[in-house]
Amino acid sequence: MAKTRVLITVKTYPTISKKYDEFVCTAGFTENGKWIRLYPIPFRTLDYVNQYKKYDWVEVDLTKNTSDFRPESHRPINIEIENPIKVVGHIETTNNWRARKEIILNKVYEDMELLIKEAKDQSICTSLAVFKPKIIHDFVWEEVEREWDKSKTEKLKQMNMFEDKSQFEVVKKLPFKFSFIFEGVDGKKRRMMIEDWEVGALYWNSFRRHNGNEELACEDVKKKYFEDFAKTKDLYFYLGTSQLHHYRGRNPFMI
Repeated sequence: MAKTRVLITVKTYPTISKKYDEFVCTAGFTENGKWIRLYPIPFRTLDYVNQYKKYDWVEVDLTKNTSDFRPESHRPINIEIENPIKVVGHIETTNNWRARKEIILNKVYEDMELLIKEAKDQSICTSLAVFKPKIIHDFVWEEVEREWDKSKTEKLKQMNMFEDKSQFEVVKKLPFKFSFIFEGVDGKKRRMMIEDWEVGALYWNSFRRHNGNEELACEDVKKKYFEDFAKTKDLYFYLGTSQLHHYRGRNPFMI
């Protein structure tokens, strides 16, 4: 089977699925500039931090995910040591992101109402998009449930392939939900949660640096995402929906 080349642009923070396994969602662009979602990728079968980075070109065996109605969704086949996601290149930030922009900015939304309408239209069913906010008003956080569902983590331990169960550790759940408050050309102020791997990694790194001070860790995240990214960079959002809330949610998109 021919492998598909994908430019990685999205890596989410791990979650525990209903089937009691840790999964991550990865998304990016094919060589012809089309969005593609790689899901599910079992978190424990790969070095998620180091195996591939954003803006790496990778090659992977894919098949259409028939259990997911979203057209961009494809399932990696046998992601194991014998069949890894292979990094075959990387696009740098030179010339003001020129090479990256040629691929990722072919279709940019500025109107959230239009994007949501396309998502709800079953003949289109858009579930991944690049969005350009007109104004970014704020970056906020709120405390959420601090622990994973115990029934899921216990089941996950039982399913653990490693012999030493005492060494088994589930990825830490983020104790805060981080969101941008922004508006597009429709002038409607919206609050949208960030599911990106990097926001979680930044929080935990700052948490350790500040000796467990959660407030200072959250302030660090805001400094990077709001004071730096939002105020000094030409910021675009990568937006995606979850399968569960795609048709149910008033606004099913997350950053």
